Amino acid sequence: MHADKKKVTRLLKTAQGQIEGIMKMVEDDRYCVDISNQVLAAQSLLKKANHEILKAHIDGCIKAAFTNEQEGDQKIDEVMKILDKYYNM
Repeated sequence: MHADKKKVTRLLKTAQGQIEGIMKMVEDDRYCVDISNQVLAAQSLLKKANHEILKAHIDGCIKAAFTNEQEGDQKIDEVMKILDKYYNM
């Protein structure tokens, strides 16, 4: 992985902490809207982490594939499949 590992790890650990907090909120029967807001915040962190990972993939692997005339189309197809999943959520 060519992404900034410290940044991605920090985002994922923060999301993990939020998810643990959300689980506690559910167990404590907290107000639904408060829980929903925390779910959205965790999703936002996961999106940011995924953005960093995909950006690094494009800047590294995909550029290299085209520069070295290797599997460029395959790399684009991989990213497109991920984007399809993202937009079909």
